[in-house]
Amino acid sequence: MSGQMILVVEDEPKIALLLQDYLKKAGFKSKILEQGDIVADYVQKHSPDLILLDLMLPGLEGTEVCRAVRKFSNVPIIMLTAKVEEMDRIIGLEIGADDYICKPFSPREVIARVKAVLRRVVPELERNPRIHGPIRIDDELHQIMIHEQILSLTPIEYELLKTMISYPGKVFSRSELISKVQGYDFEGYERTIDSHIKNLRKKIAKFFPDQDIIRAVYGVGYKLVTPENFLNTDGA
Repeated sequence: MSGQMILVVEDEPKIALLLQDYLKKAGFKSKILEQGDIVADYVQKHSPDLILLDLMLPGLEGTEVCRAVRKFSNVPIIMLTAKVEEMDRIIGLEIGADDYICKPFSPREVIARVKAVLRRVVPELERNPRIHGPIRIDDELHQIMIHEQILSLTPIEYELLKTMISYPGKVFSRSELISKVQGYDFEGYERTIDSHIKNLRKKIAKFFPDQDIIRAVYGVGYKLVTPENFLNTDGA
């Protein structure tokens, strides 16, 4: 992880400099931007490894910054928000954020989250592609393909789909999915896993328009039904 570039988008100088200091101690490089309307252009030109993105920004709000970046990049985004309403966090996740941290926060927690997200991005070596019917998982390239077409996935979407594909038919609780893809169990995050599943369903739907490949299991969580098993009508 040493030397990776973290873009800190935060208009409160004390918070931005504190994060930069902790990032430096953890071996990361960093760049601070204070306005939302210049972020997308910076990301296109400099390709940071991860973005710490405040929601309340001058120029352009964090949610709009996230939407703009997601039009051309799957760079991991962790939102920093003082908003306490769950809906605000859900909106952030639905538009493509990988994680969120509520203010006030511990800088050490931020660094832990950054490392956890980046671990999901760095491909594991010496792993062969796995094929499940029309679905192909390539850990080395960090890609999932359906019918030889690459899915455009955020890091957490990639890990979620890979986890469920690897265990077709297995019912995962929300807490299980969080633990597997986040690397930790975060209180208050369970229901927001639904936002990532919603995004995945949209991206997969064009390949299987008449089938629900990710099915909700009432009161439990989710399971994936592979295309070969779509004739099996059990489940939700």
